[in-house]
Amino acid sequence: MKKLLVILILIFTCPSFALGIEDVKKVYLNEAINAALENNLDLQAAQLEVNIAKNNIKAANRLQNPSVDAFYFLGAAGASEPKQIGLSENIEIAKRSARKNLAQSNLALVEKNVSYTKFDLKMDVREAYINLVAAKSIQDTLEQQKSLQEELLEIAQMRVKSKQVPEIDAIQAEIALNQLITQVNTAKVNVNTALANFNKIINDPNKIVYDSKDKLFLEENNFEEMMTPPPNSHFPSFQEIVEKALENRYDVKIAKQEIDIAEKNLTVVARQRIPDISLTGGYAYQVAGHSNSGNFNNGAYAGASLVNIPLFYNYSPEIQNAAYKVQQAELKYESVKNRAIKDVSAAYEKFLTAAENLNHYEDKILKSSEKMIDMSIDSYEHGKSDITALIVMKQGYRSIIVGYTYALSEYYNSWTNFLRETNDEEFELPENI
Repeated sequence: MKKLLVILILIFTCPSFALGIEDVKKVYLNEAINAALENNLDLQAAQLEVNIAKNNIKAANRLQNPSVDAFYFLGAAGASEPKQIGLSENIEIAKRSARKNLAQSNLALVEKNVSYTKFDLKMDVREAYINLVAAKSIQDTLEQQKSLQEELLEIAQMRVKSKQVPEIDAIQAEIALNQLITQVNTAKVNVNTALANFNKIINDPNKIVYDSKDKLFLEENNFEEMMTPPPNSHFPSFQEIVEKALENRYDVKIAKQEIDIAEKNLTVVARQRIPDISLTGGYAYQVAGHSNSGNFNNGAYAGASLVNIPLFYNYSPEIQNAAYKVQQAELKYESVKNRAIKDVSAAYEKFLTAAENLNHYEDKILKSSEKMIDMSIDSYEHGKSDITALIVMKQGYRSIIVGYTYALSEYYNSWTNFLRETNDEEFELPENI
C-alpha cells in the first residue's frame, strides 16, 4: 500500500516519471514544432513515399529486357536448315513516355501529400501544446484558489476561536477546501494526460519528454509565444481570405493533381492499342556435311514483326473506365473546392466568436469579478457578511477564472483550426486600423 502511495505521489508531482522518461526538455511552441518535424516517426515513414515514387519513374521508363534465341534442327531438317543463335527484343511504341509522365505526376501527388502530412503535424503540435498549457493554467488557478481557501479557513478558525462566528463557519470553510483539493488532484492528472498526448504527437523515438515552458495563459503578452494574433487585432472579411485559402489548401492542390494523373493514365491506357515491334537477329551457320556445296556456310539473320495488334480486342472497356476516372477526378476537384469554402467559413466564424468572447472576458468580466471577491473577503473579515456568501462568491470567481482559461484555450485552438482550414501557417493579418 505504501509503495502504491509513493508511485501515485510521483505521478502527480513528476510528469516525466509518469511517462517513464527521465530527460525532460521544456520548449516553446515553435521549438516543439521543429522537434516534431525533425523526429516524428510517422512523418519519416511518409517521406519515404517520395523515394518510392522516384524509383517508380525509373521503373516506368525502363526498356524491355531482350531474349536469347537458339534454333537447332534435328533429323532431316538438320541436314538442310542452318543452326541459329541470336537475340530478340520487343520495342514498345509510344508507351514508355506515357508511363513516365504518369509516374512523374504520381511523384508530384506524393510530394503534395507529404507536404500536407507535414503541415497537419504542425497543426497537431500546436493544438496539443495549447491543451497542455491550458491544463497547466487550470491547475495553477486551482492551486492559487486552494491557497486562498486555506487562508480563509485560518480566518474562520480564528473568528470561531474568538467566538465572533459559530463553529459552522470553520466547517464550511474546511469542506470547501477539501473540494478544492480533489479538483487540484484531478487537474494534475489532466496535466499529465495532456503531456502524454503532446509527446505522442511529437513522436520522438529518443528518450526525451517534451514539456511546455512554464509561462501560462493567464500571463500577459503571451500571444506572440503562442504564435497567435491578439484578440483585439483587425480581422479581415471572409471574402478577403477565401480566394487565398483556396490557393493554399493542400486538398484542393491534391484534387487538381489527381485530375492530371487521371488524364495521363487515360493516355497510357489508350496507347495500348498501338502495336509493338518485335525485332530478332543473330548468327546462323551450316556445317560442311549439311550444306549443298559441301562448304561451311555462315551469316546473319534478322527479322521484325508487329505484336499485340488490337484485332480481336481493342481495349475499349479499359479506355472508357480511364475516361470515367477523369470525370470523377474533375467532379471531386469541384466538390473539394465547394467544401473548402464552407470549412474555411465555419472555422473563421468560430475564431471571430472566440476573439469576441475573450475580449468580453478581459474587458467586462475579469476586472469586475476581481473587485467583487476582494470586497467579499474584506466584508467577511470585518463581520459584515457570513462565510456562506463568501464561499459562494469564491466559487463563482473560480468558475470565472477557469472559464476565462477555457476561453483563451478556445481562442488559441480556433486560430489553429483556422490555419488548418486555410492551410497557411504564415497567415498574416492586415495592419490594424
